[in-house]
Amino acid sequence: MLTNLTPQPADKILALMQMFREDPREAKIDLGVGVYKNAQGITPVMRAVKAAERQLVEDQTTKAYTGLAGDPAFAKAMRGLILGDADDDSRIAAVATPGGTGAIRQGLELMRFAAEDATIWVSTPTWPNHPSIIKYLDIPMQGYRYFDNTTRSVDFVGMMADLKGVKKGDLVLLHGCCHNPTGANLTADQWGQVADLLEDTGAIPFVDIAYQGFGDGLEADAYGPRLLMARMPEMIIAASCSKNFGVYRERTGLLMAVAPNEKAKAETQSTLNFLNRQNYSFPPDHGARVVQMILDDPALRTDWQAELEAVRTGMLGLRNQLADALRQDTNSDQFDFVAQHRGMFSRLGISEDKVTKLREDHGIYMIGDSRMNIAGLNAETVPILASAIARVISD
Repeated sequence: MLTNLTPQPADKILALMQMFREDPREAKIDLGVGVYKNAQGITPVMRAVKAAERQLVEDQTTKAYTGLAGDPAFAKAMRGLILGDADDDSRIAAVATPGGTGAIRQGLELMRFAAEDATIWVSTPTWPNHPSIIKYLDIPMQGYRYFDNTTRSVDFVGMMADLKGVKKGDLVLLHGCCHNPTGANLTADQWGQVADLLEDTGAIPFVDIAYQGFGDGLEADAYGPRLLMARMPEMIIAASCSKNFGVYRERTGLLMAVAPNEKAKAETQSTLNFLNRQNYSFPPDHGARVVQMILDDPALRTDWQAELEAVRTGMLGLRNQLADALRQDTNSDQFDFVAQHRGMFSRLGISEDKVTKLREDHGIYMIGDSRMNIAGLNAETVPILASAIARVISD
């Protein structure tokens, strides 16, 4: 049996990580992997996470399963964080999942279970694992324009033109904030127009929110999901705690499915429980419990929000510093968009051969499409990157 297997396509990001590790140069810079790092190049454990974990060790009396859907207190806390006043317990079915990726996978499994003939519409570009999982599950997929490679901003006209092709019951995958890989976000007015289109067509939003708090703040970053929650009869939300709580290895996520009424919610919850049972039975709890403790404890939540805000403003500072350095080194404004993007990522818009030259000649690693992780920089490496970019684009 096993001799019949063939090699699967290599993950480009994982391959880039391996190349970086094997590079002997001391001055190399990793802008490829999508993990937050501080100025020292470390992904720190947040203060509130450490405090919650200490408390958990002292107070926890069992490691027994919490239930197929996970701890209801975790789901409630996360619903409040993401949906705020738009939260409606009577309509939302939810299950804890192994990370945001697990939430996306379970959301797609739910889609296939409930509407096997529906198509899911995905932004071009998007996080590479989105189409990978969709294709693996053999779900019909269609792309819609999202990013203008000339202006380095959202191609909203193209997006709306493409989405006019959606049919009733189709799902539209939307990034809740901090679009990965481009860093270009919808404005409040544009979110409103997307909601209008979804209402008119009967399509269902599938929101992936993995970076709440990394863009314009916890409340502002949740504008899109909250608007859609208030207006749409059905919606799917896949949430990740990896970035804003820094619990990457704890694999902490939540899938929410918004139903039109209580009866549909109960049937949806039963289906989500069933899907959890089939895929991994009971979800992991440690990270979920820590997140719930932080959100429900006023002191821990205040400290977490303060540290998260420092992370957010630190990345904005790096964006502004890089945009200024690139303007000076290139004697042009072609990279000013870097300061306007939000979250960890931006696409520079340089060719793949230029990206290769950055890696080979300067030890600077980024994805081939020129997506770079802003959080991989610090105040000392920003001018090094700007100078290297200016050199390769002038060659």
